[in-house]
Amino acid sequence: MLCLVTSFVFGGTNSSPVDPWTAASNLVFRATISEFADEAGSPAHDPRLDWSSDGCSAPVLGSTGRSFDFTLACRRHDFAYRNLGRMQGGRRWTPALRNRVDRRFLSDMNTHCTGRPRIDRGPCRAWANLYFRVVRGFSGP
Repeated sequence: MLCLVTSFVFGGTNSSPVDPWTAASNLVFRATISEFADEAGSPAHDPRLDWSSDGCSAPVLGSTGRSFDFTLACRRHDFAYRNLGRMQGGRRWTPALRNRVDRRFLSDMNTHCTGRPRIDRGPCRAWANLYFRVVRGFSGP
């Protein structure tokens, strides 16, 4: 855990914290989904960042189904929108950044699908693509 805090919040081995934008960006784009989950679940996570999540706010389906559990992917996606999308009054939130965040979401979901039993991988990836298309079509600016 200390390694994550050092790497993503403090920018390596020195002890001066990186700015919140860099800390959030690192957790979204540099950390693996497992590293993000460890950091998010740590009582020592960066208090400057918004860690709240409503999970996958997909009506009826939610975050899980028989062949998938996208809870962590949705949590990191929420984290990215709530932090990168709102910091500095949203001035850095561009269509290109939103696309990059949404593609990370798809990558996280596909990473989860790879770990599923072989019989569930195809349906899991189909759900991942559906969630991705919905996010691209209907979520924020």
